[in-house]
Amino acid sequence: MICLACGTMPERLTEMLMDTWTPLIILWITVLPSIYMAPMNQSQVLPSGSSMELNGLSEEQRVLNRSKRGWVWNQMFVLEEFSGPEPILVGRLHTDLDPGSSKIKYILSGDGAGTIFVINDKTGDIHAMKRLDREEKAEYTLTAQAVDRDTNKPLEPPSEFIIKVQDINDNAPEFVDGPYHATVPEMSVVGTFVTKVTATDADDPVYGNSAKLVYSILEGQPYFSIEPHTAIIKTALPNMDREAKEEYFVVIQAKDMGGHMGGLSGTTTVTITLTDVNDNPPKFAQSLYHFSVMEDVALGEPVGRVKANDLDIGENAKSSYDIIEGDGMDIFEITSDSQSQDGIIRVRKPLDFETKKSYTLKVEAANIYIDPRFISGGPFKDTATVKIVVEDADEPPVFSSPTYLLEVHENAAINSVIGQVTAHDPDVSSSPIRFSIDRHTDLERQFNINAEDGKITLATPLDRETNMWHNITIIATETRNHSQVSRVPVAIKVLDVNDNAPEFASEHEAFLCENGKPGQIIQIVSAVDKDDPKNGHFFLYSLLPEMVNNPNFTIKKNEVIVVLFVTLRRHKNEPLIIKDDEDVRENIIRYDDEGGGEEDTEAFDIATLQNPDGINGFLPLLR
Repeated sequence: MICLACGTMPERLTEMLMDTWTPLIILWITVLPSIYMAPMNQSQVLPSGSSMELNGLSEEQRVLNRSKRGWVWNQMFVLEEFSGPEPILVGRLHTDLDPGSSKIKYILSGDGAGTIFVINDKTGDIHAMKRLDREEKAEYTLTAQAVDRDTNKPLEPPSEFIIKVQDINDNAPEFVDGPYHATVPEMSVVGTFVTKVTATDADDPVYGNSAKLVYSILEGQPYFSIEPHTAIIKTALPNMDREAKEEYFVVIQAKDMGGHMGGLSGTTTVTITLTDVNDNPPKFAQSLYHFSVMEDVALGEPVGRVKANDLDIGENAKSSYDIIEGDGMDIFEITSDSQSQDGIIRVRKPLDFETKKSYTLKVEAANIYIDPRFISGGPFKDTATVKIVVEDADEPPVFSSPTYLLEVHENAAINSVIGQVTAHDPDVSSSPIRFSIDRHTDLERQFNINAEDGKITLATPLDRETNMWHNITIIATETRNHSQVSRVPVAIKVLDVNDNAPEFASEHEAFLCENGKPGQIIQIVSAVDKDDPKNGHFFLYSLLPEMVNNPNFTIKKNEVIVVLFVTLRRHKNEPLIIKDDEDVRENIIRYDDEGGGEEDTEAFDIATLQNPDGINGFLPLLR
């Protein structure tokens, strides 16, 4: 039966492995000086009927391990990164069938056999021929067999075993994700989470302490702390103020071997930035502002800017402005500039230097967004006083009325005064004013104006029947500054006088049948007048003098309607009588003239037409 035996280890290697090999059962076999050792498990079972000899084992141990036939191997170990002038003895194979003669031949096959691991076929010694790296390959599986040297026949079945590369602490921790960047709100309480870092170690995390890491802060105290095993970074000081210091550079170390002396270490950096919170109120740069503005400034134009500074940034620094007191609260307004965060004062109503020369305002700036955690540190607002001086501007003349309405009779004499406009310079200097007519509005030059006093006179005759209204524009100009000009509209109404005789609306030609009946209506006539008296027209109609005594015709008037009747008297003294049952409308010739209005109708008051005592009049005979 083949067994595994180990040699002794150099003292230096022994010290290196003491910590990591403590869980194993170690059997030290002294066979050759300075030979590597390998552990032996006490529960090893041997093939029944066979004998197994381990150099250095007591008889009692050999008896206990010969329970049954078979090869059961413990692991062999070889220290990584170990090198010397000669190959390293890993272990020794031996069978109890070997009487010590040269009849036994040991054969090794499997991972690295013949290259990395070489066996002495006579002694069974296994040597590592190369320097091994556990992080490259942690274990090798090989097969051992004892054969007859002469015949190569197996003396026992082959048996598989493992050579493990024993870890040493040859890898330092690494922060593969570093350097790190993290943020935490300013004024955070102690213990506020900031971030977590992670280091890795290529050494064996299971065997020994080579990969057992402990974290610490090399730079960044006393502001931050790190939990040694979880690598969670937290705040360590209260009330860290971003406005005092915004960024911190922290150096973190990870050390293996549980942080003990002799362990390897790696570092990384964490840049921690304090984010802003609204813990500062706005503050005006000055308590009193002075501005001046011309009185003729356009509405909406800026007068000046005020600024409330806020040490915070972003949304936390935004402020709104208001006018809270003052004698110009209705004259001025203040708005916020979204870019510069200035307060812009603007004019909202016209200014007048002659009325009020200065204003005093009290303005307030207040944060828009308030953090309830810091409200006790308020108020988050500030006030300032603003004095605004109104400066005199050369203003144009001002008319006494925005419009003028004048009336003049159409028969007014040339050069007669029909009205007057007045204007004054509102400035303190009070420049004299000169008046003129905009001739584009009086192309026919029907009016004149006195340049000194603004009296308007008639230049040409007026005719209401030709033009009832005249609209002109009067210009007022400062004598000391001709660029200061004002205009005012003047409407002139021409009043009527009775300067036109009545006219018949049209010429009439009447026809009468020879058998015409007495009282038959021959013609209706009407007259018009170009004049327009206030109480309306009232015309008197009569026949020509030479027709007054004509017994055959007569005229009657009803309102606007004049009717010529046929008399045709049969007897000299027989009056004209219209019977009640006669409808004179059948004999009326309809006539339309302008201006008839609602009185111009086809139906007439029959009773009036039949009344012989109506208005007497005479109508000349129609041609």
